[in-house]
Amino acid sequence: MDAIWEQANPQLRDLAPYEPGKPIEETARECGLRPEQIIKLASNENPLGPSPKVRAAMQEALEGANYYPDGGAFYVRRALARKLDLPPECLVFGNGSNEIIEFIGHAFLHPGAEMVTSENAFVAYRLAASLFGAATVAVPDRDYRFDLEAIARAITPRTKVIFIANPNNPTGTLVRQEAIDRFMTEVPDDVVVVFDEAYFEYLDDPPDTMKFVRQERNVIILRTFSKIHALANARLGYGIARAELIRVLQKTREPFNTNGLVQAGAVAALADEAHQAETKRITDEGRNYLEREFAALGLRFVPSAANFVLVNVGDGKAIFKAMLEKGVIVRALGGYKLPEWVRISVGTMEQNRQCVAALREAVA
Repeated sequence: MDAIWEQANPQLRDLAPYEPGKPIEETARECGLRPEQIIKLASNENPLGPSPKVRAAMQEALEGANYYPDGGAFYVRRALARKLDLPPECLVFGNGSNEIIEFIGHAFLHPGAEMVTSENAFVAYRLAASLFGAATVAVPDRDYRFDLEAIARAITPRTKVIFIANPNNPTGTLVRQEAIDRFMTEVPDDVVVVFDEAYFEYLDDPPDTMKFVRQERNVIILRTFSKIHALANARLGYGIARAELIRVLQKTREPFNTNGLVQAGAVAALADEAHQAETKRITDEGRNYLEREFAALGLRFVPSAANFVLVNVGDGKAIFKAMLEKGVIVRALGGYKLPEWVRISVGTMEQNRQCVAALREAVA
């Protein structure tokens, strides 16, 4: 081993970094296809892209690209505070909600501490725990859903943070209000509970976790502009919590961590409710179509509340490769210990049909 590892923090040695997919252009070259022949249904992105109003706002903001951004995100903070009916000091912004997960790690995780989550939860929680030397307690799912009763039983005096993704990625399952309310009665006051709600806007009847913030509980809600607002490339997420908890997280935030272009786009995105409604409409339509087609193919799938579906194809890696050769990128889930499954994002109806055709040939 290179001697530099002896100087590095010991928890980094065995940390497996997040592996991003290849650029579409490189994938097309390897498959002998043109980039426009590739459809990417692997990362739960909004196939409509940002609305014209968002594009215009970001283009206008580009005129000030020579200036540092507003470190306090004043305008997007004010717009969100109005929308959520919360004081502005109850919000913190990050370079995607992933950065806020890192803020939480800086604030609460350390060697000897424990982070509790589900075995099939978003991998970023486990990475954050490892980065700060904390242990991950991964609780088995119940029917591919967070088992909140088991998570409550897993709490120990070393537990500092609990991460609950709702809907969960990669399973797409939702924990309902009644289960959340029961769970919160079991959580000690000194444990921070994080509800990751990246897909919140896709829900017809979302659970109310905001009430715990209003009750001054140690709850952090994560949301993002990457999904329904289609700003995944520009990177902006936010955390919602009681003001004193936000002040703790603000201590971990670097100055100017979110750029001015995305802040301008986010303000426009919040106001463009028509684009959000259209995104949800095509997502609902596309998800229903995919689930019907999976059933017709005799493939087991997990009914989803988000903009993707988890489907059992027998050999996820092989099906991923076979579909890739046909220009369709999906996500194999061996890294989540789900080797028989792939996760397929909802695209436009044209993309969904192309995906199903490629899947039909691949499983045949």
